[in-house]
Amino acid sequence: MDVNASASYDDAMSAQTNAAGSAGAGVAAGSGLGFDPIARAREQWVEQGWGPAADGMAAITSLMRAHQIVLARVEATLRPLGVTFARYEVLMLLWFSRRGSLPMKVIGSRLQVHPTSVTNAVDRLEDAGLVTRSTHPEDRRAMLVALTPAGRELAERATTALNTEVFEQPDLGAADVRSLVDVLTRLRRDAGDF
Repeated sequence: MDVNASASYDDAMSAQTNAAGSAGAGVAAGSGLGFDPIARAREQWVEQGWGPAADGMAAITSLMRAHQIVLARVEATLRPLGVTFARYEVLMLLWFSRRGSLPMKVIGSRLQVHPTSVTNAVDRLEDAGLVTRSTHPEDRRAMLVALTPAGRELAERATTALNTEVFEQPDLGAADVRSLVDVLTRLRRDAGDF
């Protein structure tokens, strides 16, 4: 997409840059733009003759931007606790397991991530004393990851923080949250996610 091809886009960007610059350092990154850049990109898609793809481009781009926004909120909430969302997911998976432990392969399967990502997360959690790793008692080729008392305590603190600061306040009404979950569930199912 050539954003320079549109004078209205350039004019809007220049006006907003000047307004943001005069507003001072208190302006957050991305604030004060005055228009939705994804909606403008959709218009440009149509102008270029790519109309059949315009709504899909806007939907996918909006989804990716929304992911960035919510991930930033989640990571900001977890940062003071010294854990990333990926590591938090491992802690919670172990927390919910009956024994507080799972084989590495099961962790990767349930979190739907590559084994290398699981190894990296478990390495960091183990270094922090939040999990232990040992040979599986029934399969010497498998590694068993177990939650430590410190890991359990951190998982509970992190969940309380996320529930309070993010999950209970998704910046959408209850009906919109349910609709969003329904739509994304269909997208995930149709993609073979489950």
